[in-house]
Amino acid sequence: MSKIIGIGNALVDIIVNIEKEDILDRFSLKKGGMEMIDSETKRSLHNAISEMRQVTASGGSTANTIHGLARLGVQTGFIGKISQDNAGQFFSSDLQNSNVNDHLIYTDVDTGIATTLMTSDAERTFATYLGAAAMMTPEEIRKEIFKDYHYILVEGYLIFNRDLILKVCQYAKEHGLKIAMDMASYNLVETNRDFIHMLLEEYVDIIFANEEEAKAFTGKEEYEALEELSKLCEVAVVKIGCRGSLASVHGKVTAIPPQPANCIDTNGAGDIYAAGFLYGLMKNLPVEETGKLASMLSAKLVETTGAKLSDQQWAEVRLMINS
Repeated sequence: MSKIIGIGNALVDIIVNIEKEDILDRFSLKKGGMEMIDSETKRSLHNAISEMRQVTASGGSTANTIHGLARLGVQTGFIGKISQDNAGQFFSSDLQNSNVNDHLIYTDVDTGIATTLMTSDAERTFATYLGAAAMMTPEEIRKEIFKDYHYILVEGYLIFNRDLILKVCQYAKEHGLKIAMDMASYNLVETNRDFIHMLLEEYVDIIFANEEEAKAFTGKEEYEALEELSKLCEVAVVKIGCRGSLASVHGKVTAIPPQPANCIDTNGAGDIYAAGFLYGLMKNLPVEETGKLASMLSAKLVETTGAKLSDQQWAEVRLMINS
């Protein structure tokens, strides 16, 4: 079977249930929002939550998708930048434990940490310290890595580092890899539209977007947006929330119905959807089966807290696939 490598922000996710919301005001965090924080704020915040119950997992959008593909049995790799600190060791060990081939780059800057503060009403507030993850440079990417893979997933959040993303795409094309990308965020799309258009036109083969991102890029609603994306990429997917998703594969449009779910936490739902869809493409499954798997994985994830499925949930997924 084909192999896939991902490149993206190497982050450790820390999810904390907070009883009192005053901690949000203390660190100038807008409830329900996402704030980028510096190293000092990160350290102060973690001191403040040190006695609270925490769930820790490796994270980052592309890393989440690559973990999902590895759990589905695909041979995978990951490129990211971390430190030799505790968070970096945790991230590296998690890759190894999930059988993801490690192509990590190291620095003295602290490993990136995304802290999620969950209030009693299930609202999530994010405080993200990118740290080492934001310091990857084109010169650190080794060209020879790409010869061992057939697909690459490029994280949309890397769009701020244009030289890096261009170098990665050029190396991937030189080695004949299919390039997949997730648009990541509608505000990133709005501020980088022309550059993203060039990437899709010249490099990207598979594009994932939610309806907001698709509209920010095309100025059109879901079906029309999908049509515009399909002119640039051979595979285009527009996720439309509780109504399911739309996929155009080599010009054929398929409406993919949602799978029923008791939604608790949507964190990582798009990442695991991409894992299911890429798995189907790599296995040459019919679009209907590919979409059903992607939707089922997403539905399972939103029924739990965090961006990854449990071992028991993965066992259920594999049983379903085998049957």
